[in-house]
Parts: sequence; structure tokens; C-alpha cells
Amino acid sequence: MSTTPPPQPPDNPYGPPPTSGPYGRQPPASPYQAPQSGPYQASGPYGENPYGQPPPPFPYGQQQPYGAPAPGPAPWGAAPPPPRKSRVGLVLGIVGGVVVLAVTTVAGLYWFSVKSDTGFPEAEYKLTLPQKVLDEKYELAEDLSKTQGQNIETEADGAWDARDTKAVVGQYSLGGKQAAGTLVVSGMYGRFKNTDLARDNMMKGAAGGEGAKLAVKPRDFKPAGSDITVTCEVLVQTEVATEITIPVCGWVDGNTGASIAEITPDSVTKKPAEVDLAAAAETAVKIREEIRKPIG
Repeated sequence: MSTTPPPQPPDNPYGPPPTSGPYGRQPPASPYQAPQSGPYQASGPYGENPYGQPPPPFPYGQQQPYGAPAPGPAPWGAAPPPPRKSRVGLVLGIVGGVVVLAVTTVAGLYWFSVKSDTGFPEAEYKLTLPQKVLDEKYELAEDLSKTQGQNIETEADGAWDARDTKAVVGQYSLGGKQAAGTLVVSGMYGRFKNTDLARDNMMKGAAGGEGAKLAVKPRDFKPAGSDITVTCEVLVQTEVATEITIPVCGWVDGNTGASIAEITPDSVTKKPAEVDLAAAAETAVKIREEIRKPIG
């Protein structure tokens, strides 16, 4: 008796599944295979993403949308940040007034000390305040003769060794710009005796000005071609938390006497010992030649 085999399932009408493609055997699917669809599968300008992976993130953080302004320098035409203000300019802006207050004390009672009523010279010269001085480099910024000068005249009134006194006080600026340089002229004209002693007292008066301190003692100079002795010293004064250096020179002759203080960005920042007083004396002589005029 023969045994009948059990029935078999029908064959796949399409045949067994293929084990290889047109290019050889296909590898099995990987559980780590990237998804075949997603937000980065859309075609771009160069076709589909061949790897099915999202593009790498923006290297410096969140990518900005198109049209957002990119960080960086200000666009052309934008105003640059304002420059820092110069402390030298600030100091020069106030030092003129400081020097006026200090230098105007050189006249008045500081000048005169000897009682005498004889031997006065004739009045031949006076002091003026030209619109420009020192080869026209400095321009007159303010004539203080009616204010500070009046104080000097009041103190000098009745002095035993001066007659017919008149004061002049002027503040000049370099090229019309005070921040570039300041020149202060403070003096008197009339008839004077004891000119050497008066010049010494003038220097003491300047050093005794409010807030001033003597840094370099007075020295006498007689510049080439000059017929007078000029005395110069260096003062220091603290303003705006900065110590400023102020060279002062002066002369007194039989008719005129004045103190000259020139302040520039170079001079205010110098150490007192570095100031060229011989050059300052020559400057004083030049200014004397320009502001001292014959009477009449």
C-alpha cells in the first residue's frame, strides 16, 4: 500500500524573490539606514540629497533666515564713533584763565617796595595789545585790561617808586584756537625806578598766585641783541586732576614791565626741569619788541 504525500502550497506564480539586482547581490537592509523621506529629501538646486541625510548644522550657531542683517561692521556711510577728547585741549581751555589769575598778581604791591620821590625817568614808551603777536602766530582772544588790569592799577596807585601807571592784560590764542596754544601778557607802563628789584618781585608775585607752585627757581637771561635782562621761572599747577607746567618770563625797564606766559600742548606736559627757559626768554624779548611802542 503506497502512502500519498501531503499537498504542497502552490508555487509563486512569479517565481522566487530575486537575490541579486542588475549590479549584483543587494546588501540586507540596515537597521541604521536613514529614512527615505523627511524634510531634507526635497530636491534642491542640485537634485535630491544623494545620502538622505540632513545637511550639517550652521557652524556658528543658528542659521539666520534669508534677508536678516548679517552681523559685522557698520554699513558704508554710517558715522564712526566719536574720538576721545584730548585732555591737553581741555587743560589749555582753562589754563589761560589760571595763568591770568596767577600772572596778574605780579604787578601792584609786589612790584614796589622802596620809598623814594626822586629819579623817575621820562615817559617815552607804553604797552599795547596788538591784534596779533609773535610773528602773527597768536591772535588776541580777550582784552582784560578793564577788569584784571584795573585791579593792578588800583594796587599800584600811590606806590612810591612808580608814577603814571597803566595796566594791560591780554590773552592770545595760537592761530585763533585756544586749544592749540595760549599766550598771556600781563604788565604795566608808566615811570618806574628800581627795575631789578621790581622784576624780582614780579617773579615772586607770579609764584604766589592762587594754586601755583614754584618748580624751577628764577633765572636771569640776556638774549643776544637785547638791552634788558629777562627773568624766567617754571610754575606748576594742578587742574582737572592733571599737573600742568607753566613757564613764566618777565622784564621791567624804566617805562614798561610785563610777564609773559606761553602755554602749548608740548609745554604743559613737560617736566619742569625740561623746559627751555633760555628759549622762553627769547620769546619774551620778541613779544616786548611787538607790544612796546613809543608814546605819541
